Amino acid sequence: MAVFTRVTEADITAWLSHYSLGTLLELQGIASGIENTNYFVTTSNGRFVLTLFEKLTAHELPFYLDLMAHLARHGIPCPCPVADKDDRFLGTLNGKPACIVSRLPGKSVTQPSVSNCAAVGAMLGQMHSAGQGFAGRMDNPRGAAWRSSAVQHVRGFLTAEDAALLDAEVAHHASHALSDMPRGVVHADLFRDNVLMDGERVGGLIDFYFACNDVLLYDVAITVNDWCMTASGDLDAERTRAFLHAYHGTRPFTAQEAAAWPTALRVAALRFWISRLFDLHLPRAGEIVNAHNPDQFKRILQRHIATGTDTPWL
Repeated sequence: MAVFTRVTEADITAWLSHYSLGTLLELQGIASGIENTNYFVTTSNGRFVLTLFEKLTAHELPFYLDLMAHLARHGIPCPCPVADKDDRFLGTLNGKPACIVSRLPGKSVTQPSVSNCAAVGAMLGQMHSAGQGFAGRMDNPRGAAWRSSAVQHVRGFLTAEDAALLDAEVAHHASHALSDMPRGVVHADLFRDNVLMDGERVGGLIDFYFACNDVLLYDVAITVNDWCMTASGDLDAERTRAFLHAYHGTRPFTAQEAAAWPTALRVAALRFWISRLFDLHLPRAGEIVNAHNPDQFKRILQRHIATGTDTPWL
């Protein structure tokens, strides 16, 4: 983990006294993740996940917790926050904002099949539809303004060639913005490790802490860039087609979205190339960061630029 806050059995037992979740049976730290501290918590009433937030503040968190509660009420398999005896989702544990949510079935997959991609595509379409009724609002903190600012901070660590590519791509998206298209709540980080597959079905969508309001097609592109990508940075035709057709079956794409698909793929790749550069070269003080390789998304971006406007999937 990037930042780890230790929680003892005595700590969680005292904290659970504010909930109606029974008695503690087991507390187990979760080693994955770089944003928050997470524990599996098993009580006499069931299995849950405890999260202590290392970056997000108590002021920011209600959007995410209310969103998960909304989606869960509408049948989307996502962590459902548990309210304490005072009907509050958010508390404080060991000096950090904290919540406890339902634990979902399944496990992440590293080599998704065509059927896996179709299942995730359909579920993302259902999530986007369910999110239309959510009243909360959060502008994308990794949007155009952030991209322009972050590039300035990382440029000094780059080769002249990479810096020129970043500058050109930021300028391209400033003049080819994804505007006037369907918008709503997006997950914005639905990589393979944030989906639990329970056999051939989606057991859970997790880690909603980059969720925000943005263009829905952008969220589709982020997900496809991970789930349907080959090691060389090319889209796998069969997986991509399965994903997009399944999504289209639950929330049909508009003609405008189909035309903007190449741009969406590029801006989604650019966002993660920049953020991985930032995490690698400018980690926050005190963090132990297992930074992802930024070159993966540089290659993906370069391949999307090279393929131009070819959109055989829609």
